[in-house]
Amino acid sequence: MDIWRCGAVRAPLQSLLGGGLQKATVHWLPELGPGEFLADPFGWPALEGGLHVFVERYDYRDRHGFIERYTLDADGRLQEVRPALRESWHLSYPQVFEGEGAVWMLPEAHHSGGLTLYRADLQLESWHPALRIELDCVPVDATLLWHTDRWWLFYSPADTKATRFGHLHVSWATCLEGPWHAHPANPVRVDRASSRPGGTAMAIGDRILLPVQDCTRTYGGATRPLWITRLDASGFEAESGSPLLPPQSAGIYRDGMHTLSACGGWTLLDVKRVDRTGRGWLYDLRRLLAPSA
Repeated sequence: MDIWRCGAVRAPLQSLLGGGLQKATVHWLPELGPGEFLADPFGWPALEGGLHVFVERYDYRDRHGFIERYTLDADGRLQEVRPALRESWHLSYPQVFEGEGAVWMLPEAHHSGGLTLYRADLQLESWHPALRIELDCVPVDATLLWHTDRWWLFYSPADTKATRFGHLHVSWATCLEGPWHAHPANPVRVDRASSRPGGTAMAIGDRILLPVQDCTRTYGGATRPLWITRLDASGFEAESGSPLLPPQSAGIYRDGMHTLSACGGWTLLDVKRVDRTGRGWLYDLRRLLAPSA
C-alpha cells in the first residue's frame, strides 16, 4: 500500500534539478491517519508571498480521491485547509494554471471516461466544469503547456497498465476548447522509465522540461526530467535525465517520488513509503464484505 506525503520548497524548480532537491529545506504538509494520504501537489500564489497547494486526498477505505487546498504563508507555515473539488469519480493530479482570461484546474479523472477542465471563481473558492477536452484516448496525468502560440497537452493513455506507465502522447490546440489535434507520432515516447507525466511542463532556454515518472521498479518509483528538444505539429524529440534523489528530510518516505511542480519561486513535490503491514488488504476485504446500499 503506497502512502504519499507532499512538501513545498521555497526555490524555483530549475534550481533543484542538479542535486539541489536532496539538500533543500522542505515545508512538509501534515501526515494523515492510517490508510490516507496526500499526493500530486500543484500550486497557485496566495497573498503576501504565500502559496495555495492543491492536492489529491485519498482514503484506501473507499479508494476515492478528491481535491483539497492547503494554504501556506510565506514561511511555509500551514494556515488553512479546505475542500476544493469533489466528484462522484476519483480525482487526482490537479494542475492549476492561468490562460485565456481565467484560472483553470485540469484534474486527472480517467474514471469518468474523459478529461474535464474546471474554471475557478474569482476567489478560487469553487470550481465549475467548463468544457470537455476530446483526445485520441482517455488520458491519465494530462499536463498542459502554452508554447509557440498554442496549447500542448502531454498525457499517457489509460488503456492498459503498459500504456499508463510507459507511453507518452501529445496533442495540441490553438485554444482550450479545441479542436485538439493528436500528434501524428503518438505515442511519441515508449519507455517505462520516462513517459508518464509527473508535474509542471516549462520552457527553459531552448528546451522544454517535462517531469516524468520512472515506473520501471514500481509505480512512481522516481521522478526524472524529460528534456524535449523538438516539439511541433509533425515532430517530437526528447531525452531523459537521471532520476532525482528525494530530499534528505523525507525520512521514511524514500520509496518513490512522482510529482514535481512549479509555482513561481516555489517547488512542490511528493514522496512515498510502502506500508507492508497488510492494512491495505484488510481495507479491501472490509469493502468487499460491506452490505450494498
